[in-house]
Amino acid sequence: METIKITEVGPRDGLQNEKTILSTQDKFEFVTRLVESGAKHIELTSFVRKDRIPQMGDASELAAMVLPKFGSQVQFSCLTPNPKGYEAALTSGFKEVAVFTATSESFTKKNINMTVLESFSSFQPIFDNANRDGIKVRGYISTVVSCPYEGKIKPSKTLEVAERLLEAGAYEISLGETIGVAVPTEIEALLEVILKKIPSSLINCHFHDTYGMAIANIKQALTMGIRSFDSSAGGLGGCPYAKGAAGNVATEDLVYFLTKEGYETGINLDSLVKVSQLMETKLNRNLNSRTYIAKKNVG
Repeated sequence: METIKITEVGPRDGLQNEKTILSTQDKFEFVTRLVESGAKHIELTSFVRKDRIPQMGDASELAAMVLPKFGSQVQFSCLTPNPKGYEAALTSGFKEVAVFTATSESFTKKNINMTVLESFSSFQPIFDNANRDGIKVRGYISTVVSCPYEGKIKPSKTLEVAERLLEAGAYEISLGETIGVAVPTEIEALLEVILKKIPSSLINCHFHDTYGMAIANIKQALTMGIRSFDSSAGGLGGCPYAKGAAGNVATEDLVYFLTKEGYETGINLDSLVKVSQLMETKLNRNLNSRTYIAKKNVG
C-alpha cells in the first residue's frame, strides 16, 4: 500500500488565522493529541513579531514543551520569515524551517510588505545559514492558481518561483491554492507545467476548501504523481489577506479520502476526530470538516 505524506499545519497555519488565541498549554495538548493520532509531520509554529501575529507569540515556549517530548518521533517544522526568526528557530531546536513567498506581487506586498523579488533577497540568508547548520528548508508559494487582487495566475509564473526556491536550496515546494477557488482542470494545467521541469517528489500541494473543491483537486494531483499534501485538523485556518477564503482542507477529510482510495497515511481517523472535538471546544466555534461532522453526528 502506497504511503502519502501528510503535513499537519493546524498548529501554525490553522491557529494563526483563528480569532481566539489559545494558551501555550492548550496548544501543547493539541499537538500531543495530533502525535497520538499518528501525525509524523507537523508545522508547529511561526517565529514572527508578537505584535503582528499574537496567535504565534509563544513560539519559543511551545517549542520548549513539544520538541524535547516528541522531537525524536515527529518531524516538526516552523515558519521563519526572516533571518532573526531562523536564528530563534535554530536556538529552539528545530531541524526544519519554512520560508514563504507568492506568485502575486500584490499578495506578497499585502502579506509581508515586499515584492516577490525582495522576498527572495530577504530569505536567502536563511538558506545560506540552513545549509551551514544542516537544517532542511521548505518553500511555500501562495496564490499558485488565483490571487484575490490580481486574478488568474499563469502556471509559468508559479514554475518560475518554484525553480528559484529549489535553486536556493528548498527540499520541497508547497504549492498553495490560497483562496480555494481552483477546480481540477486548473490544477491539471498547473501541474502539467510544473512537472515538466520539477520531479513530483519535490512537490507538495496545499489546498483551501472555500468552494468545497479541495478533495477533488487532491484527487487530480494524486493522478499526476503528487504524494505530499498539507492539511489542518478540523479545517482550521483561513487567510487574513484573502477575504472569504475558507480554512485548509481538513485532515479528517483527507485521511478518509486517501484511506478509501487505498493509500496509507499512518493517521488514525477516530483519534483525529477526537482532536477536532477538543479544538472545537477550545476555539468555541463549529468546525467545518465534513468527516468530523459526520463522525460526530452518526459515529
